[in-house]
Amino acid sequence: MAKSLPPKERVKIPRQGMPEQDAKQRARNFEEVNLGLEVVAAESEAQRCLSCADPKCVQGCPVGVKIRDFVELVLDGEYLKAAAKIREDNVLPAVTGRVCPQEKQCEGACIMGKRFSSLAIGNLERFVADYERQTGEIGLPERAPATGKKVAIVGSGPAGLSCAGDLALHGHDVTVFEALHEIGGVLLYGIPEFRLPKDIVRGEIENMKKMGIDFQTNVVVGKSVTIDELFDEENFDAVFIATGAGLPQFLNIPGEHLGGVYSANEFLTRVNLMKAYDEENYDEPVYKCRDRNVAVVGGGNTAMDSVRSAMRLGAEHAYIIYRRGEEEMPARGEEVHHAKDEGVEFLNLHNPIEFIGDERGVLKAVKLIKMELGEPDESGRRRPQPIEGSEFEMPLDVAIIAVGTGANPLVQSTTPDMETNKWGYIVADDDSLRTSKKGVFAGGDIVSGAATVILAMGAGRTAAKSINEYLNTGEW
Repeated sequence: MAKSLPPKERVKIPRQGMPEQDAKQRARNFEEVNLGLEVVAAESEAQRCLSCADPKCVQGCPVGVKIRDFVELVLDGEYLKAAAKIREDNVLPAVTGRVCPQEKQCEGACIMGKRFSSLAIGNLERFVADYERQTGEIGLPERAPATGKKVAIVGSGPAGLSCAGDLALHGHDVTVFEALHEIGGVLLYGIPEFRLPKDIVRGEIENMKKMGIDFQTNVVVGKSVTIDELFDEENFDAVFIATGAGLPQFLNIPGEHLGGVYSANEFLTRVNLMKAYDEENYDEPVYKCRDRNVAVVGGGNTAMDSVRSAMRLGAEHAYIIYRRGEEEMPARGEEVHHAKDEGVEFLNLHNPIEFIGDERGVLKAVKLIKMELGEPDESGRRRPQPIEGSEFEMPLDVAIIAVGTGANPLVQSTTPDMETNKWGYIVADDDSLRTSKKGVFAGGDIVSGAATVILAMGAGRTAAKSINEYLNTGEW
């Protein structure tokens, strides 16, 4: 049996590569880039696991997935049980298997990685989740008896969904409120189809509905209904705020008002929810990219998602403009690698100082200045400094600003007795995620600032544990 292989034989097995679409073909379509492991490759990869007595990978996972246990079930060919094991801690395995930065978390903590390639935990997670979906047999964990307690979740992104899943398992009556017309938050509007197919997200939402969770769309908490009204009129016992950090930040340079200049939030929302990628069947919801010069300003995953989307919308040239070097880019290495393979051009150590428009008020060029790296700043990265006299203009038709987001103030503005910090983020206790308002918890990007899907899910799990304790004890 494969598990009986001694460790010195297991480490000789090479890490199984992820099959992917040909770069030239995928650069012009929105079909998924990574194709998933076949059964033989998944079983071979699972054999590499050393079954550590003290698995560091679990400590590296923000939601605490029992990685060794689910990998052993893969080895036994029990793929549905493996999926169910993951769902005990992670309600979105098909999502996190695709977009989670495993190399910085579970795989980064893998003992194998010290001398060899770490175990491909994310690829195995995706494998069992996809197998489950293809069979139509969903391994849902068992729910506790109904408690009669009602919890409102504000926001249906990863933090809200994770919290909702755990609370439902505890037997509470959970309602998730979403401001948009479809459930999923940033998973739907912020991550492109080629990296996370929307049917995957919708499938995971359907699984959560089977757990008894109620989803309400087109409800703007803070406007349609306030937090106080959820308590006083809707009789909820607790509220978890997971609205994310969706307020786009800009460069504050001349010309950002011009036609053809977008925030990454707006651009990706138009591509993903308004189906800009399907121009044959939908009106063009973005300024035309086809045969034009498109630049994205920023170096994170959102920037990579934006520039790769622009390439697929037919851009003649798709640029990344980033004021630091490639080594300082916060984007996943895989995303940078994929972007380069697809023909994206990188202008590192460059920064825009002005957008230039034509007589109609439409973008026609960008003025750039070259940068050099100085001493490290508070982030630990070397601070970029402009090189005097290095300015030049570059023709440009579309600019997308992907330099971060801030706190959406809507819920906070209508909940005056809930403490916020000077940046508008909700103040919550680090351990319990309790806010200054009784019965209200908050977590994810609206507390921490923009972070990853899996870190938001970790916050959701922390909140669920605290909410469950509060509902059981009544103590604040």
